[in-house]
Amino acid sequence: MLTQYLLIAALFLTAAFFMGRRVWRAFFAKNQSACDKGCGGACSTIDVEQLQRTIEARQAGRGVA
Repeated sequence: MLTQYLLIAALFLTAAFFMGRRVWRAFFAKNQSACDKGCGGACSTIDVEQLQRTIEARQAGRGVA
């Protein structure tokens, strides 16, 4: 019976550790420009203003208001 309690406690502590780690990384990441996916991709290098200019230029070319 004690073995079962120890196994459950170990599983709970492991789950709590991983959830705490995810929360910590989401709010206290070393690289604040990175997104919370943690893939290290180019998510933070998207130029929103350039995208807006591109969208507006294409809409103007099609005559869409």
